[in-house]
Amino acid sequence: MGRILADLGAEVLKVEPPEGDVSRFWGKVEDGVSGFFLQQNVGKKCVTIDLKAGGAADLVLGLVREADIVIENFRPGVMERLGLGYRRLAEVNPGVILLSVTGFGQDGPNAGRAAYAPVVHAESGLMARQAQFDEAPVVDLMLALADTLAGLHGAIAVLAALRLRADTGTGQHVDVAMLDSMLASDDYAHHALDGFPIRRLRSDVWDSVAGPILLAGEFRWLWRQLSTVHGLTDGVGADADVDTKVRSRRAAVADWLRSFGNRDEMLAALEKASIATGTIQDFMSVFETDHVRFRECFATIPVAPGQARRVVQSPYRFSAAASGAQPFVARLGEHNSAALADWLGLSAAEVAELVAAGVVIQAPG
Repeated sequence: MGRILADLGAEVLKVEPPEGDVSRFWGKVEDGVSGFFLQQNVGKKCVTIDLKAGGAADLVLGLVREADIVIENFRPGVMERLGLGYRRLAEVNPGVILLSVTGFGQDGPNAGRAAYAPVVHAESGLMARQAQFDEAPVVDLMLALADTLAGLHGAIAVLAALRLRADTGTGQHVDVAMLDSMLASDDYAHHALDGFPIRRLRSDVWDSVAGPILLAGEFRWLWRQLSTVHGLTDGVGADADVDTKVRSRRAAVADWLRSFGNRDEMLAALEKASIATGTIQDFMSVFETDHVRFRECFATIPVAPGQARRVVQSPYRFSAAASGAQPFVARLGEHNSAALADWLGLSAAEVAELVAAGVVIQAPG
């Protein structure tokens, strides 16, 4: 969610451990910058602090004194052990908003457990439900959905807390759990709460004259539209059983989709029947499609002198404001001196003392 705030214009200072964020090694690594790190951290400044070193807590508290928001994703209790719990932060800055993102929240029987997105996908019931309806083995998602939803809900929460602070003058501790975020965002949650059997609202993929295409909507609705607007018939008698009717109708739709001379004719006929469609797009080429290029869904970021890389763009389009990926990605510890001078007024000599003491870690090179 720090990336979201940076895209919206906030100055974001990322505190990394001496070894660096593990995501610096995920994806394509080019000139020391990985694709994942670029995607998640573009526009953030970086200082490298050993939080276990003596004096590290005081340095961080100095930064907190100047901050509006602090974001952390340690397990519950770690910030307190580091001397950086919410009460201590609020002592130095009563207006600070601390957002704690964990797998299971700050309290409860599972609060202390380690959690990554796949763990929460499993415990939210999503993986089992998907396998049940696909009649397939239980497997994880190819998307860190729990991380994504917790980040989005975290961003909403801190923006709301900022708005409240404008009235009260004080900050607060915001507790966002990945599991809570998954459940709150699940449009099937009402089935579990009501104990009501799930009837999956599924859109099917069909073979067509233009290759595989998704037709949005349940088949019964699709059939009603196509039979009413285009006169499709199932070719069976009124006394045929339900299974026979469904098989015949699906075969009629499949034949109809393959009957057109080209893709445009087929799409026009589907549009006439008010049926929304989706092309089954190859993921590796999605950023080359005309619409994605027109909407500028990626930005080109300089990563080194004479070198640039593409990164996904934020989705916000304001009529009277600018937003988007900031044009830099930080090397490990790149902003040690500049950020500590800017935020805390430290001189080069004072930063050098912190480096010598092992509090601030200066990256090689």
